[in-house]
Amino acid sequence: LLPLQIKLEKSNQRDSQSPLEKLESKQIHIPRRIVFDPPPMASMSTAFAKTTPFLSQPLTKSHKSDSITTSISFPSNSKSRSLRSSRVRAGLIEPDGGKLVELVVQEPRRREKKHEAADFPRVKLTAIDLQWMHVLSEGWASPLRGFMRESEFLQTLHFNLLRLDDGSVVNMSVPIVLAIDDEQKALIGESKRVALVDSDDNPIAILSDIEIYKHPKEERIARTWGTTAPGLPHVEEAITNAGNWLIGGDLEVLEPVKYNDGLDRF
Repeated sequence: LLPLQIKLEKSNQRDSQSPLEKLESKQIHIPRRIVFDPPPMASMSTAFAKTTPFLSQPLTKSHKSDSITTSISFPSNSKSRSLRSSRVRAGLIEPDGGKLVELVVQEPRRREKKHEAADFPRVKLTAIDLQWMHVLSEGWASPLRGFMRESEFLQTLHFNLLRLDDGSVVNMSVPIVLAIDDEQKALIGESKRVALVDSDDNPIAILSDIEIYKHPKEERIARTWGTTAPGLPHVEEAITNAGNWLIGGDLEVLEPVKYNDGLDRF
């Protein structure tokens, strides 16, 4: 659709004090008249510069959702020049899957979970792993509930999507995975749960119902970047030098991720 060019036309005065003057005396700000015409292509850059939106009442936030509803009034073309109103509704988009997935363990259970984590095999996270865990923990990768298992990894790699249990699909174009090396795989053995630890060996998360599978590095690079040419950003640090195995599972984050960079409060 072409943008609408808004033109202002002065209304005819019907008496000594026009309806416009009466409205302005009550401090209600509206344009005198609005006519909508499809503009020629040459004037598109100025199509919206001739007037500004206005509100007939303050913005109010709905108590039932995160959306904001307001009323915008336009003069009608009728002889009485009564106002007609349109309702505009704005808000945050729904998370993929319809529900925000938050994986940080709430305060009453943290001590118990930390005690459990002390007995599990340990996987040390790199700085990049920690950042991906942060993304997962706050629901930015909803509907993922942890690092990808093999089926999720392959769907993302080959089809750029995830199929949910109800048959619907959501976009997912970048694998969110955790790599481990041969030594870590041997230490995990048959355990179904592992503790994820930071650079100081402190447990910061638990990965449950784990699945370990081969890390197809060359295929991952080719399908993510469209080439295996040397010098690709992120590749050497996150893939080439990473472990030969990937481990996926359900994530429980024991503390909100902090970086101590002055921005944590945001």
